Amino acid sequence: MSEEKKESINRAVLVGLSAHCLSREENATETTMEELEALLETAGGECVGVVLQNKDTPDPRTFIGEGKVEEVRELVENAGAGMVIFDNSLSPSQQRVLSEELKAAVMDRSALILDIFAQRARTREGRLQVELAQYQYLLPRLTGMWTHLERQEGAIGTRGPGETQLETDRRHIRRKISKLKEELEQVRRVRGVQRERRIKNEVPVVAIVGYTNAGKSTLLNKLTGADIPANDRLFDTLDTTTRTLEISDTCTVLISDTVGFISKLPHHLVEAFKATLEELEYADLLLHVIDASNPEWREQAAVVEKLIAELGAAETPRIDVFNKSDRYTGDIVPHGEDIVSISAKTGQGLDELLDMIGKRLDTGAHRVVLHLPYDQGGALDMLYRDAKVEQVEYGETIEVTAVLTPILLGRMKDYIVDGWKPPKEFWED
Repeated sequence: MSEEKKESINRAVLVGLSAHCLSREENATETTMEELEALLETAGGECVGVVLQNKDTPDPRTFIGEGKVEEVRELVENAGAGMVIFDNSLSPSQQRVLSEELKAAVMDRSALILDIFAQRARTREGRLQVELAQYQYLLPRLTGMWTHLERQEGAIGTRGPGETQLETDRRHIRRKISKLKEELEQVRRVRGVQRERRIKNEVPVVAIVGYTNAGKSTLLNKLTGADIPANDRLFDTLDTTTRTLEISDTCTVLISDTVGFISKLPHHLVEAFKATLEELEYADLLLHVIDASNPEWREQAAVVEKLIAELGAAETPRIDVFNKSDRYTGDIVPHGEDIVSISAKTGQGLDELLDMIGKRLDTGAHRVVLHLPYDQGGALDMLYRDAKVEQVEYGETIEVTAVLTPILLGRMKDYIVDGWKPPKEFWED
């Protein structure tokens, strides 16, 4: 493929429709069009024109109306664009008609986001989730790929093979979707086993959520030294990373980042990523990272809160973390209960955040000294496995200094010599 042809394919005209009958989430605005342009740049494309149409109702056939289609076609030709990307969702038939009318590839915001996710997924789980979402998006659009046969409809010898091939493709994709769902169900089962182990060992889980590019990966890196790539671009991190974070001497948690949210996130993508996002439902605490430097932070926070509710985590305790506060341009920095302002880049406010997490997740753990008889080697193995063992000395007995959760304190109460006095109910057991 020539360089000129490649450049043409990567150039795009962006189109959006604002209609009275559409909901606020469905409409295109100047803000969402700017975000669409950022998504295009993230995917490696170049914006060569923007068209924002105001109309009472979408045109059933062309979505934006015949006159506006003509305007967009001229813009595509003059700019040498190879594709047109709509900020709104298009039906399969509208997408097919627009491709023919505009003489260019046509996709909507959902398809663009899916393409970015396909580029960024690194782990097997991430690739499975993206592939499932792509197939679910593709299935209702298959008919448009067989327009060369539709034009010959009624011609002898064409109708049967065309319909047969279309149905064959549909069956193939349905089989692929079924297989991918089975594989992701296995991922869910593995996560379930890991989750049960964490609950059993009383290890609290903190999940970082937020709008894409709010600084979630930068925060995780600063807190744990995770060394995740954290660039100033949308959807830079897709695959979940979990690290251990020591809040205090007696409080250790697991902290995970999640895929960033965005307005008009494709439904298929949310469904496909539930294997990852369901961790939110089981988290003990959410850190909702908000980009305080963005003038649209309220709208972005509302998008995240809506998706949190859809994923069943609305009742999970939450701390609102206003990141990039060093670049906040408002008069008063957001403040209040369960709200903290930080800069993950400079480290400002992180001590206060850690203090808030510690108060929320105090598990009742204690540092104790135990004297274990030598015939209790199994107990020592359990401590290494389930507790935080700090020191072991061998003398007349095995002296162990460790941080124990309440469950382990009860199990090991007979061997504790310092650091914790069992309450009366432990002895009654």
